[in-house]
Amino acid sequence: MLIADRNPVVRAGLKDFLSRDGRYDVEAPVETGNAFLDLCQTRRVCVGVVGWTLPDMSALDLLEVIKRRQMTARVIIYANEDSPETLRQAVRAGAWGFISKNEDPAALLETIATVGRGRLCLPYIDIERLSSDPIDLLTKREKELLGALAKGWTNLQIGSRFGISGNTVKYHLKNLYDKLGVKNRAMAVALYMSSPSAPSAAPPGNPDDEW
Repeated sequence: MLIADRNPVVRAGLKDFLSRDGRYDVEAPVETGNAFLDLCQTRRVCVGVVGWTLPDMSALDLLEVIKRRQMTARVIIYANEDSPETLRQAVRAGAWGFISKNEDPAALLETIATVGRGRLCLPYIDIERLSSDPIDLLTKREKELLGALAKGWTNLQIGSRFGISGNTVKYHLKNLYDKLGVKNRAMAVALYMSSPSAPSAAPPGNPDDEW
């Protein structure tokens, strides 16, 4: 087993915890994705526990390299962020397991054991929501609102263009974030930029349209 995390406290804690469990041969933890990949070339890494963001690459980048090089390591994402979109990205990238750092340590042991047996271990999820594009769930006007965010419009500009008050803008933004499974404007825009369903046209701003 191999651990990769940017936080030295997390690395040391996981190494001690998993070694004391006694079921696993735990390699010395590494900090970077490249160090993880190098060890995968020289060791028979069965399971990797990897932080979401490493100093030199993201967990998604690491999974891409593992897939491209046809490596056998089964990666479990050990993440601070456990939003539906984070889980969606991990599953699409090929993660075998996913667990939040806020979970009980026993859940991590169960995840590792399951993945070690060659089975996926993911939180309870709606598979259709994972495999579909969340932007497809939005109304036409919500897609236009998301497009406005991506263009850097302020709440004041959005309200003026769509003919609604500032409080109404905030209300619609909250509903938008809830539908997308994100927590803020930056995360919504990042999802927009990565989605093939993102509307390309500028929002027309007809106040008579329905939300």
